[in-house]
Amino acid sequence: MLTDLSLAGKWLLVALVVLAAVPLLVALYQFVLITLFYRHNHYDECAPFFPRTAILLPAWNEAAVIGTSIDRLMLLDYPMDSLRIYVIDDASTDATPVVVAEKAERYPGRVFHLRREQGGQGKAHTLNFGLETVLADHWMEALLVMDADVIFEPDALARMSRHLADDSVGAVAAYIKEGSRPGNYMTRFISYEYVAAQAAARRAQNVIGAMACLAGGAQLHSRANLEAIGGRIDTSSLAEDTFTTFWTQLSGRKVIFEPHAIVWAEEPGSIDGLWKQRLRWARGNVQLTRSFSGLWFRRSREHRLGSISFGLFWFSVFLLPAFMVMASAALVTLFFVDFSQAWEAFRFLWIINVVCYVFITTFTLFIDTEVARRCWREAILFPGVVSLVIIAYTCFPKGFAWLVHHGAGDVGFSVTHHDVHWLILFAFVWLSACMLVACVAKLLEPHRGGRFLSPLFVYIGGYGPLLCAVAFSSYIKELRHADMRWEKTEKVGRGAEHTRAMEQLP
Repeated sequence: MLTDLSLAGKWLLVALVVLAAVPLLVALYQFVLITLFYRHNHYDECAPFFPRTAILLPAWNEAAVIGTSIDRLMLLDYPMDSLRIYVIDDASTDATPVVVAEKAERYPGRVFHLRREQGGQGKAHTLNFGLETVLADHWMEALLVMDADVIFEPDALARMSRHLADDSVGAVAAYIKEGSRPGNYMTRFISYEYVAAQAAARRAQNVIGAMACLAGGAQLHSRANLEAIGGRIDTSSLAEDTFTTFWTQLSGRKVIFEPHAIVWAEEPGSIDGLWKQRLRWARGNVQLTRSFSGLWFRRSREHRLGSISFGLFWFSVFLLPAFMVMASAALVTLFFVDFSQAWEAFRFLWIINVVCYVFITTFTLFIDTEVARRCWREAILFPGVVSLVIIAYTCFPKGFAWLVHHGAGDVGFSVTHHDVHWLILFAFVWLSACMLVACVAKLLEPHRGGRFLSPLFVYIGGYGPLLCAVAFSSYIKELRHADMRWEKTEKVGRGAEHTRAMEQLP
């Protein structure tokens, strides 16, 4: 009986390792779906369409960026008599009101300053303050929600609005690209990530007809859609954009991603800035997952959010840190119980990993060649140097062992079979320990030498594990019912520098 239980326990541990391959296979499936985008897109229903559009621009201490954003909006290839900009000043304490006043004087009847005297409640409350004004005026036929630092390409809004010619479309998302110039290692990682998470993943979501989230800094809504979802943005969570996306689809309207509507945004250039931004997003996703618990994997004629494909997309990302920890714990246990079984399970997981890594990285770089030229190193090093070494060892164990043995011998060391055994245990632990390396990088950043050491730790541990560490932190925050703070990402105008550089190109 004990033998049977032991055998069952071993297979349970193996199953936990194999389960960690599911998010990888789902990611592969998602990228394969992109190849169907040419058939399953919305362009056949598009037509030139220029509804009277109110632009809501929430701002808190955005003096460094808001002037450039307004000027660029005035250069859009869109009828100027069909555009109005409403800056919702969230009780700014810097020169934001002065800058907006200057722009209102420069563009009379086009720029309006709406000030909240009590701010700091978050983006959703700020947007609702503006929504009350624009919905009270029947002039508005469409609403563009954007961030203060976002820079629109001249044709971006027109490319988005053409989808609203179809009454069944409630909202359209643009393709936000990282625009900080000069950038650094962190903004290059984000640039690559945005290609994978937006230009790639959202194309696949277009194919299945279910969108996870409108781009928070560039989303266009029809008036009918805003009224159908209650005329207000959700204020109960930190994921107001995702809630709006879900409610739009639950009301029976489509959400479309427009990959050719390009806007530029200044993203965090530090681990601390990225952590604050992504922790807010991740906690919001936890809150949304719980709020829509009755939706997942339940088919509906009105929307596709309950489809199997969309559920797999959502939970493969949402639960990825948990999968990593469980697989690592299972492998370590198997290491001491049945090493051969542990090694076979490990090889299976990492061979799947390498196939997905090569396919997804190559595919992503081909989607946006401009980002590929600038960020190819970060694309390759996305999983981290140590993980790449483990991938090499998993695929070519004998060749790698020979290389290590002879390399160590050349410098006077001898590597025994026992040493290799313990290196394999390290690889098992690393599957989850890589997230701890990301946490160390965050702790080092503000200290002396952190400017050099923290990027080094990110490259060693990986940017992907850094995002997983943030997601794991969001689990803990929600379990502890920590205060929900809408922490603003600091903007210093690097996106404006990118705009000026673009304008100087021949």
